[in-house]
Amino acid sequence: GLVGGSYLFLGKVERSLNERTVKLALATDALATSKAQLEDYSQTLEQKVEVRTQEMQAKNQTLEHTLQELRTTQAQLVQTEKMSSLGQLVAGVAHEINNPVNFIHGNLHHVRGYTQDLLRFIHLYQTHHPHPAPDVTAKADEIDLAFLEDDLPNIINSMALGTERIRQIVLSLRNFSRMDEAEFKTVDIHEGIDSTLLILQHRLKARSQSPAINVIRDYAQLPVIDCCPGQLNQVFMNILTNAIDALEEVRVKQTLQDNIKHPSEITIRTSVFNGQWIQVAIADNGPGMVETIRQRIFDPFFTTKSVGKGTGIGMSISYQIIVEKHAGKLDCFSIPNEGTEFIIQLPIHQHTSSA
Repeated sequence: GLVGGSYLFLGKVERSLNERTVKLALATDALATSKAQLEDYSQTLEQKVEVRTQEMQAKNQTLEHTLQELRTTQAQLVQTEKMSSLGQLVAGVAHEINNPVNFIHGNLHHVRGYTQDLLRFIHLYQTHHPHPAPDVTAKADEIDLAFLEDDLPNIINSMALGTERIRQIVLSLRNFSRMDEAEFKTVDIHEGIDSTLLILQHRLKARSQSPAINVIRDYAQLPVIDCCPGQLNQVFMNILTNAIDALEEVRVKQTLQDNIKHPSEITIRTSVFNGQWIQVAIADNGPGMVETIRQRIFDPFFTTKSVGKGTGIGMSISYQIIVEKHAGKLDCFSIPNEGTEFIIQLPIHQHTSSA
């Protein structure tokens, strides 16, 4: 009876263990299934997060790019409006100056003739009356008649040269002021360069600490080209202004003797190549640029100048004018402590009237 009871008890225990083993196996399977599902969910969630993160990064990059484009466009619009307003202002001032100058310049021819007539009359009078009355002799000595006879023609010649100089300046102002002309025209590229140099003449002149900046013009015989002259003048202005700024950066740090010994120079060379292109190379012997700066010279809003002295859009706009507007090329080469050179290449003929 005792042995039979033991077998019965052991059988119950075995069945209980088997049931628990089955339950444990089921629980383990369920746990494994849940773990697998959790891992799948976690992996799916990570993938979704990664995808959303990439999407957000892409959207942020797009937004940053759009914002940069908006800033660039705004700056270009402001610059274009400023240059257009400047063009209108300069054209108006040039017109107002031109009218009285033409009046003076035109009448100088008559003044010269009248002066020659009066001087001839005085000589004729002196020939026939070599011994005038004492009061006439006294008055001639008082006004120094001999000096007046020599100096008056010189004064008139100086006035003629001065008015002619003003007329040339006005002509250059009117040529440079074509900022708002968007259509292509056939022009002499040298006129635009010379007009820009004339506008910048005050910055090229000698100062107390340094001699004048020497501008070397090495012009080839160029054909007229199809271009937007006002826009090209803006490019010339930007490049030449940067060259002058770079040269002044060196000049202010040197003594007058050093500046005389190592004069500042801007060299402008023009040429024709391949029969279909013209090239304008503008080089200075200033401080030059390191490679990291040179590589960013055409980036919008990039400038090495102090706040208030540079917006960082001049060269960016110049690049767009040459490359996008005129289907040309604009390159910058620079060596530290030797200088910088900008090379503009433009097609002689444009294949379209708009760009």
